[in-house]
Amino acid sequence: MSESDKNKDYRNPQYYTNRELSWVLFNTRVLNEARDKNIPLFERLKFLSITASNLDEFFMVRVASLKDMVAVNYDKPDIAGLTPQEQLKELGRVTHELVSLQYSTYTRSLLPLLEKNGLHVIQAHEDLTEEESLYVDRFFMDNVYPVLTPMAVDSSRPFPLIRNKSLNIGALVKKKGEKKELEFATVQVPSVLPRIVEIPAGEGKTRKVILLEEIIEKNIEKLFLNYDIVCAHPFRIMRNADLSIEEDEAEDLLKEIERQLKKRQWGQAIRLEAEAGIDSRLLEIIEKELNISEEDIYRIPGPLDLTFLMKMYGMDGFDHLKKKPFTPQPVPAMEGEGSIFDKIRKGDILLFHPYETFTPVVDFIRQAARDPQVLAIKQTLYRVSGNSPIIAALAQAAENGKQVSVLVELKARFDEENNIVWAKMLEKAGCHVIYGLVGLKTHSKITLVVRKEDDGIARYVHLGTGNYNDATAKLYTDMGLLTCSEAIGEDATAVFNMLSGYSEPLSWNKLSIAPLWLKDKFLYLIGRETENARNGKKARIIAKMNALCDQDIIAALYRASTAGVKIDLIVRGICCLRVGIPGVSENIRVRSIVGNFLEHSRIFYFENAGLPEIYMGSADWMPRNLERRVEILFPVEKEELKARIMHILNCQLKDNVKANILTKDNVYEKVDKRGKKAYDSQDAFCLEAIQTAKEKKDDYHKRVFIPETHIV
Repeated sequence: MSESDKNKDYRNPQYYTNRELSWVLFNTRVLNEARDKNIPLFERLKFLSITASNLDEFFMVRVASLKDMVAVNYDKPDIAGLTPQEQLKELGRVTHELVSLQYSTYTRSLLPLLEKNGLHVIQAHEDLTEEESLYVDRFFMDNVYPVLTPMAVDSSRPFPLIRNKSLNIGALVKKKGEKKELEFATVQVPSVLPRIVEIPAGEGKTRKVILLEEIIEKNIEKLFLNYDIVCAHPFRIMRNADLSIEEDEAEDLLKEIERQLKKRQWGQAIRLEAEAGIDSRLLEIIEKELNISEEDIYRIPGPLDLTFLMKMYGMDGFDHLKKKPFTPQPVPAMEGEGSIFDKIRKGDILLFHPYETFTPVVDFIRQAARDPQVLAIKQTLYRVSGNSPIIAALAQAAENGKQVSVLVELKARFDEENNIVWAKMLEKAGCHVIYGLVGLKTHSKITLVVRKEDDGIARYVHLGTGNYNDATAKLYTDMGLLTCSEAIGEDATAVFNMLSGYSEPLSWNKLSIAPLWLKDKFLYLIGRETENARNGKKARIIAKMNALCDQDIIAALYRASTAGVKIDLIVRGICCLRVGIPGVSENIRVRSIVGNFLEHSRIFYFENAGLPEIYMGSADWMPRNLERRVEILFPVEKEELKARIMHILNCQLKDNVKANILTKDNVYEKVDKRGKKAYDSQDAFCLEAIQTAKEKKDDYHKRVFIPETHIV
């Protein structure tokens, strides 16, 4: 270590970006996709909807957590030197700006384009024609009125409990013929009814839609027959949805989580959205009853809760305004005769979703469930789909008499309820179900199949970067590895023994596991590149992940950069590292790819003095992943598979369409592609997968990937 390096403080708060503010930058990148005129119109609607959904979760969890800290006078600064109070103040400013940008995008850009393309969104019920008004009123009486529950507030009826994220219409009402003071009333817009209502139009005419809350507001006097309606306006609240579970004291974790889930609907109100023109008297009542601060009120110049745009995206008749859907292609190594176990025995198989189908992962479990030679199946489940074929296969395996052990992570945020249902079903089928570990979330993605074969017991393993969710596997980019490596098989057995019996092995063959060993492994790998650079050897790091905010890792990367290691980081979301700091991070480049698919895979490349090592896993470089979760990092060792991953990384480093580059000013800018051919890595992977499926040649990996043995 040089003298100058010793004197550098790599933990200087000026070298870091606040995690929450970095997340807002990420959601702004998603919003920029909704503002991109080169993207099909309905895809832009989808991106705007995603930003609204993202912001909801951000408030319910991250902002709520900061408010909890402030409430107990916790004032320790974060890695960027900001106290929780300071973070909340700055977040209030930037999130108000973000919401303003969301609605200017919706009203000034997307609505006029929808109109031009044959879809008119009626903004206010006052804009209805007489004929349309009659239709809307009939629709209300036939379909909506029977479902509604109007709630008045007076001395005998207290202020009602307003559910988290529910859309409501608040009103000030006055008894007919009386000069009595105004009373508050509210009605919840029912989520069981479609929010977008299409108004019949003649053939060839512009299609028209109106939102459900506008229909209710138009007919609200029918809900309060003895009252005059003084004013009526939509409002919506966000509540603290972070579960606080004392696991050590919970006798039954499943029951404790079920109990806490009920509380989520009634957590502390932390954000209020109200129509921009809301009557000040009405707003004052809501603000007071919900104990909302002025800075937490968002006056919305348009429809509340833009997540309805995802439903609009699903409307028939507008396919020409959407990106052509991609069908995941077959995995070349899975083609031909023989069982899935025969194919894995021929060599490790790399899976690249959603460009390649998720079917082999499902088939791996299904065939194991039916195969008489399979003795046991062990699997971790974090998030699964609503009608999961994997769950069904595991249940069938247990019914077929096989030993089935499943760790179902009950603490997977916002999937707790779903996972409780699956856990109970699996137990009923005869599976041994583990409900996670006390104090830790099990986020690793691993399946072990134990099979009796002619030459003894064989272990087949699937390891992945994404969830065992066949639905999201069509939307998220993830990697998987199918192997029958003896070393990995032994490690997989040790992982499940650790999860079920708290038995920690003395050493690992190939896998690195959090929370005990993984962080040290990463710090060692980064440190090795640092030493190689100092000694004049080849040194390079490329890391692809969802988020980077671990201070120890970032400090190690700064140290490596100072030593001359060229570092490329492909970080989709949060990045607390800053680039371009003189003498600290001048050798680090950061890019974020936001495209049609959600970038979700974690890939780590280390040059290792000309003998590259590649790892993949379930963990991001975040304290929670490295210190408070069960995560798995696994090596990719087969040369043709390593070459393919190098090709994937190269493609993402070449992307100049969907890539955003972090600048030294801590903002993200699109790649300057003047004079360059446009290159969208996701589109390129789609074309490659289609081409490969057409060719189906046995030497595919060798022909396409082996020549590319270096990183750009």
